[in-house]
Amino acid sequence: MDSILKIGHRGAKGLLAENTLESIQLALDFGMDMIEIDVHKCSSGEIVVIHDFTLDRTTNGSGEIATKSWEELKKLEISGRYKIPLLTEVLDLIEGKCTINIELKGSNTAVATCKIVQDYIDSRNWNYSDFIISSFQVNELFKARKFSEEIPIGVLSKANISEAIKIGKDLKALAIHPSIGIVTQNNIKQTKNAGFKAIVWTVNEPDAIARMKQCGVDGIISDFPDRF
Repeated sequence: MDSILKIGHRGAKGLLAENTLESIQLALDFGMDMIEIDVHKCSSGEIVVIHDFTLDRTTNGSGEIATKSWEELKKLEISGRYKIPLLTEVLDLIEGKCTINIELKGSNTAVATCKIVQDYIDSRNWNYSDFIISSFQVNELFKARKFSEEIPIGVLSKANISEAIKIGKDLKALAIHPSIGIVTQNNIKQTKNAGFKAIVWTVNEPDAIARMKQCGVDGIISDFPDRF
């Protein structure tokens, strides 16, 4: 049995518009163990699921997400037909079907995101083990850890796994999330020996997926959930 976590990147980014409910549903249809999404906080306080700090690349709007209200954002379209979802809508969609990796992209996202996570754990059928909060923004991760000692944390790294491990120890993190470009068998071994799970992004080609499995990673984030 394949014990490596199969994780859909922004849903099924390589197959359907990223970070949309439809893309996430497609990833679920392919049997993903976990969905990875990105979040920002809009001007009216809601946590919205979108990757970039601006609207221009993925929507028919423009400008910074942090300056827009939810009323403005929900009117926009992605690829002419999809909508920007709220984090709560994503959680409602995947509840009981898989776990979730929430990447804190925007500033001041940690506390609002953790409040939603805690609410779903307290009032719905979710457990701490159903979540990973990850980020490149170390200050946001420390805010998340201050909010809760129990919410699992992942430290993203695209340069130095040793440095990520040091930060991970300070955070009492669950996982290190290295870019595929820096992964070797040795540093995956180093990560696991330090007590962390190793979850690699973004792994798309079949030979790369096979290589990551040989390296002993715990999870693979891919744009193409159909390639596992």
